[in-house]
Amino acid sequence: MTMEEIFKGTKSFKQEVFEKVQVELNQFGLLIYNANVKQLVDVSGHEYFSYLGQKTQQEAANQAKVDVAEARMKGAIGAKQRDGETQKNAAKIDAETTVYTTQRIGEGKKEEVKVRSEVKIYENQREAEVSEANAELATKKAGWDRQAKVAELEADKAVAIREAELQMEVEKKNAVRQTEKLKAELLSKATVNYEMKVQEANWELYKKQKIAEAALYEQEKEAEGRRAQAEAAFFARQQQADGELYAKKKEAEGMIALAEAQGLYLRKLLESLGGNYSALRDYLLITNGTYSEMARINAEAMKGLQPKISVWTNGGTETADRGQSSNGAMQEVAGVYRMLPPLFETVQEQTGMLPPPWMGKLTNSSGN
Repeated sequence: MTMEEIFKGTKSFKQEVFEKVQVELNQFGLLIYNANVKQLVDVSGHEYFSYLGQKTQQEAANQAKVDVAEARMKGAIGAKQRDGETQKNAAKIDAETTVYTTQRIGEGKKEEVKVRSEVKIYENQREAEVSEANAELATKKAGWDRQAKVAELEADKAVAIREAELQMEVEKKNAVRQTEKLKAELLSKATVNYEMKVQEANWELYKKQKIAEAALYEQEKEAEGRRAQAEAAFFARQQQADGELYAKKKEAEGMIALAEAQGLYLRKLLESLGGNYSALRDYLLITNGTYSEMARINAEAMKGLQPKISVWTNGGTETADRGQSSNGAMQEVAGVYRMLPPLFETVQEQTGMLPPPWMGKLTNSSGN
């Protein structure tokens, strides 16, 4: 089809397109139930369809003029051909010709008005489509701007989040490094203390060896002057000195082994407690009887003060002066565990130390 045929016969063009497309879709089992073909419009600078509309309008006007001229020609020819007829037929023909001419002129004017109306309608539709396209373009631009701003904001937030994550990793690394450094320092101190203890033990052993050697030398010198009478005594003393030297050596070796065992013991305890030095300290204080010694010292410090001692039992609180006996001894024994919180408070007030977590936890008067 030509462009003029497409422009004038939109329905025929639509049907032609659907038939061609349906042929291709049949091989996929698809069927077109309904479809629309967008109206042909001009682009800026190329008013082809506008000119086609003007052309159609002008052709209609020209056709009307041709029809009028043809009617006049037929009227004139008919008048000439029927010149010989009667005046009645001539008058009748003239009248019919006049009526026909007037009708044709009216129809021509109607067609002209109709074409102008169609052109005006087409122009209005064109303006509406342009306005709609402009509105759609503005809407899309606004959406693109919004998407760009959202993407930019998301990128900024992603960068900030990544920076926070990296900072967190750095802080974790620093914490691990500080922990390792503290462990190394404590291990170094423990190693130095161990080496110092070993050196001290070696020095004590060396001094004892020198003392023993000096004694042995002195005894040898004395034995040389009294060889005959002192050989037995000298031998006995020499055996005794050897025994003492051997005992001292064994004692030194035992001290060294004990120091190594204690070091290994402390390391194993620290590993078992997950590197918690506070828990290790509390454990050592308990096993070494530090708390018992503190209680003994506090008890001795209170001698002669005649304090009032409160004993918490199942039956309430009993107060007795020092040196007086109180009733319910078995109840007091049964209430030993109830005496632990006041004891812990006393130790905490006087020494500032808290009991280990596995023994209990002090609470204030409100129960917190």
